[in-house]
Amino acid sequence: MRIHTRERSFVCEVCTKNFKGSGDLKRHMNIHTGLFACEVCGKKFGWQSHLKHHMHIHTGERHFVCEVCTKNFTRSGNLKHHMRIHTDERPFVCEVCRKNFRRSDNLKQHMRVHTGEHPFACEVCCKKFAWSSQLKDHMHIHTGS
Repeated sequence: MRIHTRERSFVCEVCTKNFKGSGDLKRHMNIHTGLFACEVCGKKFGWQSHLKHHMHIHTGERHFVCEVCTKNFTRSGNLKHHMRIHTDERPFVCEVCRKNFRRSDNLKQHMRVHTGEHPFACEVCCKKFAWSSQLKDHMHIHTGS
């Protein structure tokens, strides 16, 4: 019934994210507990697959190679995103202004232009910015560097 009602009654006590079932919440808790640790650097991961991908940093393995420019990647998804540079594929479209993007996260950031969202706040003067780079530039006012 929770599927039909979209009820999410299982709540993470750490980040307050809601889940449909106790199993989903239990799996989510791995993110906070960091059950899987890298034997090389000690960094912890909530998922074994994330640790596996992380290990490529230490081993230098890059199994996914671009056939156009021979650049190589540790993940197939990264190669897929890279290929859009060569094909100029832009599958993510802004519903407001119809501008196209190669990545969904770029579209999400772009939407701040239309929504006026400013999620980056200066801890010194509380001024808010739409982009992290704007906050970084602003910090020079306070640090003098």
